[in-house]
Amino acid sequence: MQEDFLHYVWQHQYFSKTDLRTEDGQPVTVLRPGQRNSDAGPDFLNARVQLGEVEWNGAVEIHIRASDWHRHQHQTDQKYDQVVLHVVYAADAPVERTNGSVVPALALAPRLEPGLLAAYERLRDQPHEVVLPCAPLLPQVMELTRTMMTSRTLLERIEQKAEALLSVFQQQGQDWEATVWHGLAAAFGFQKNTEPMARLAKALPLAVIRRHRHDARQLAALVFGQAGFLEEEMQGDAYARELQQEFAFLRHKYNLSGTALASHDWNFLRLRPANFPTVRLAQLVSLLHARPTVFDALQTARSVRALEDFFTTPLPEYWQNHSRPGRPGKVAALGRSSIHLLITNLVVPLRVAFAQYVGNPELVEAAVSLLEELPAEHNHLTDAYAAATFRNATAADSQGLLALHRGYCAPRRCVECAIGASILRRR
Repeated sequence: MQEDFLHYVWQHQYFSKTDLRTEDGQPVTVLRPGQRNSDAGPDFLNARVQLGEVEWNGAVEIHIRASDWHRHQHQTDQKYDQVVLHVVYAADAPVERTNGSVVPALALAPRLEPGLLAAYERLRDQPHEVVLPCAPLLPQVMELTRTMMTSRTLLERIEQKAEALLSVFQQQGQDWEATVWHGLAAAFGFQKNTEPMARLAKALPLAVIRRHRHDARQLAALVFGQAGFLEEEMQGDAYARELQQEFAFLRHKYNLSGTALASHDWNFLRLRPANFPTVRLAQLVSLLHARPTVFDALQTARSVRALEDFFTTPLPEYWQNHSRPGRPGKVAALGRSSIHLLITNLVVPLRVAFAQYVGNPELVEAAVSLLEELPAEHNHLTDAYAAATFRNATAADSQGLLALHRGYCAPRRCVECAIGASILRRR
C-alpha cells in the first residue's frame, strides 16, 4: 500500500464511520476533510473535525504507520503543530507536536471495505511491463470519463512543455527568438539526441548564429564545429576542410573552445541514417539559413500545411550526399512525419507558452487545435491503449494517451486518475 491510497480514501471519505473514534477513545465527526496540500507541510489543510465535544480547525496528516511521523521528523517541525488529526492505516505508536502534546490518531485499517483495498492492490501491483493496469476493468468505466481524462492529460503534457519554454524564455532575457533556438535545437534531437542538442544550443548562442546565418558555409561550420564533428581528418573532402578552417577562425573569434561538444556525446546506436544526429544538424542548418526569423513564423502560421511549408527547406547539394562531414551518404530532406513531431513538440507548446505570457487563453485553444489536424502517432504504447478501445485518431489523442501512460499508468497513480478512481468507486 502507498500513502496515495489513504489520501484518496480520506479525501472521499471511503471508510466506515460507524462509532468512529480515535485511538484514545474520543468520538470523531469529520465535518470537512480539508484540501489536498501539494507543497511542504501536512497532507490536508483547512480541515474541520469534531473530537468529543470540541470542534477543531486545522490540518490532517496521513501515514501508513503512525510511527512514520517520527521517521519523518514531524515532531521537530512546527509546520505540523497545526495537525488536529493523524489519519493512519495502522496506529503503532503515539506521536507528539513540537510542544509535546499528543496528536489524536484515527486508524483506518478496520474501517476499509476489503473490496476497495483489493481493487487498489490489483491495479497497483500489476507487473511493470503491463502498459494499462486497469485494462480488464475498463468496461466498467464510462467512455466520457476516459475521454475527459485523456483531454486532461493532453493539457497537462502541453503545459509542462510550455512551462519549460517559459523558463528558457526568462533565462534568455525574455527573447522569444532565442527561446525558439533552444526549443528548436532540442526538438531536432528527436528523443535520442535531445540532450546533446540542448547542450549545443547553450554552447552556440543565438547572437553568434544571427551574425552568420546568411552564409550557409559559416553557419554549418559553427554548428558542426560546436557539435564536435570537425575534429576528424577530412582526407579528400575540400568542403569539409573548408568548414574546419572556417570553424577554427570563428571559434577563436567568439571564444567558443571551452563549450564545444565532442563527437562521442552523440547517439548513433540503433538509428537509421535518416535519424543520425549529423543529418538532423544538416537539416537544422538548412532551416536556420533559409528562415531568418523563426518565432513570428511559428506563431502566425494558420494551419499545419503552412507549418509544413515553413519547415520544408532544401538541403544544399553537399548535405544531400553526406551523412556527416567528410563521409558520403545519401540524405533526405526533413520528412513530413518529422515535421509533424516538430509541430507537436515545439510549435504547440511554444504557442501555449506565449499565450500564457500574454494572458490570452483563446490562443491556447487555437494551439491545441493544431494537434487535431495531425495524424495519430502509432507505437507500442498508443497501440496498447487503442486495443483497449481508447480513441487514437489524431495527434491530440496520441499525446493524451502518452501523457496518461507516463503520468499515471506507468507510475501506477491510479487513485489520481479519473479512470482508476471510477473503478475504485464501484468497490
